[in-house]
Amino acid sequence: MREASDEGQATSERLGANLRALRELRGITQAQAAKAAEIPRATWANLETGSANPTLEVLRKASCALQVSIEELLAPPRESARKIAVSALPTRGNAMVTVRNLVPEPLGGVQVERIELKAHSRWTGVPHRAGTREFCACERGTLTVFVGGEKWQLSEGEVLVFRGDQRHSYVNDTDRVTVGVSVVLVG
Repeated sequence: MREASDEGQATSERLGANLRALRELRGITQAQAAKAAEIPRATWANLETGSANPTLEVLRKASCALQVSIEELLAPPRESARKIAVSALPTRGNAMVTVRNLVPEPLGGVQVERIELKAHSRWTGVPHRAGTREFCACERGTLTVFVGGEKWQLSEGEVLVFRGDQRHSYVNDTDRVTVGVSVVLVG
């Protein structure tokens, strides 16, 4: 089990790394950042080394100077990029249809999925809650979308926008694989 002092040191080091990265990203010096935060330059330097134990007011000033939240200053550093293997993406479906999430992390009211339909297959969507909008784009082949009793034929590159709270399904009536992308904006 980690000691409380170890936890505090880890937080101080994260704070220092985040301050340095955010300052450098903005192309400013320690002196410029300290001036914007209205704190001494030595205080800023100590924050960046991870040796400081700042007050809440110093954290507030630093966050305001860098235009980020205090939470962002204390959070683990963000990765500049992350590759996600296709096998790690949440997937569902059956032998004829594969539906794969393209955004593997929660994204506040947005869902993006790739729908691959083998020849002569169908996928029935679940109506979403009232106020939801769905955008369905045909990426490959020909995609037939049934929405609220209406039939829509999409060719490659075309997009259908519809209320997502209706019954809807995706159909591939061809002899080739069809791929669509569905973007759902929860209302």
